[in-house]
Amino acid sequence: MENEEKKLPKIMLTGDRPTGRLHIGHYVGSLRNRVELQNTGDFDEMYIMIADTQALTDNAGNVQKVRDNVVEVALDYLACGIDPSKVTIFVQSRIPELPEFTCYFMDLVTLSRLERNPTVKAELQMREFGESIPTGFLTYPISQAADILMFGASIVPAGEDQAPMIEQAQEIAHKFNSLYGEVFVEPKIQLPTLEAARRLPGTDGKAKMSKSLNNAIYLSDDAKTVSQKVMTMFTDPTHLQVSDPGHTKDNPVFIYLDAFCKDEHFAKFLPEYPNLDALKAHYERGGLGDVTVKKFLANVLNDTLEPIRQRRKELENDIEGVYKILEEGSKKAEAKAASIALRARRKMGIDYFENHKLIEKQQKAYKKAHEQEAALAAYLAKNKK
Repeated sequence: MENEEKKLPKIMLTGDRPTGRLHIGHYVGSLRNRVELQNTGDFDEMYIMIADTQALTDNAGNVQKVRDNVVEVALDYLACGIDPSKVTIFVQSRIPELPEFTCYFMDLVTLSRLERNPTVKAELQMREFGESIPTGFLTYPISQAADILMFGASIVPAGEDQAPMIEQAQEIAHKFNSLYGEVFVEPKIQLPTLEAARRLPGTDGKAKMSKSLNNAIYLSDDAKTVSQKVMTMFTDPTHLQVSDPGHTKDNPVFIYLDAFCKDEHFAKFLPEYPNLDALKAHYERGGLGDVTVKKFLANVLNDTLEPIRQRRKELENDIEGVYKILEEGSKKAEAKAASIALRARRKMGIDYFENHKLIEKQQKAYKKAHEQEAALAAYLAKNKK
């Protein structure tokens, strides 16, 4: 068994909902890691999905929003350095096997199990559906499991809020394999190695940066907008005066610096400090104002985002080319999903038209039955005489 596992191809899959432009939380939580992974050459196959079907679960009445943002997300991917020659970028709704196997997987998951999913519970609370929860939204962990399993993904780079989703996919793979036979790989989550990058808080200090909460800094924001958003950020509420000792732990400004700051940024923008540890020490003992720290953070973010912004502007001049990348990627992804779907249907016994052995077996069975009926009829007719 151990040798068989070693022979499995190393496949990565991840993705995002096209409900808006991507923000810096996406960047440090996953995008930056994806670029690093594609450049290692460690993976046999890499897939990044634009999850438009999933986005429609709570945007069914605003299809245009999803439609418009498919290309926005694709632009952000490419601007951040995702290379379509190394990574297959595809659109979820173009892969028919995904809704098909979502349907099959629904039979393997109970309603109570879905309702216990902490990510779903948090999302439902945030959106305040009340009694009007769209069924598609409640069941989207099953759809997400299909997204992962239908490509044989062994690794899913994601933020820690997605851990319950990966666990759900593992359970479905295990249940399917136990019932029908080995088909699906049980995936594992790959979290960002940097703790601060795992869940970047919003600019308002809330636990998660989110498009819907309007507390995000977007990858495509211009330098002025980034600076304005940083200057309105929450910091340490006990740090009222410059002379007051401050707290860097759970302070959004310092969490952002942990995620983005490099030593060279100090030489460039704040030379009186050698590194982030020195800046933190001064803030904690008092005598360092929030304005100084925020201005430094704004410079750090703009320094990081400027190459991304420039690349995005270049890509915006060839939207047809961006759609071509998505079309070609979707065709490649569909071929992959189709091959796994064929194996899964065969194990389930619903490969009616492809399974020629089944057809031959049934034909032989009927032929034998007919021959036995004829022999019995002949015997009875003979004995009657």
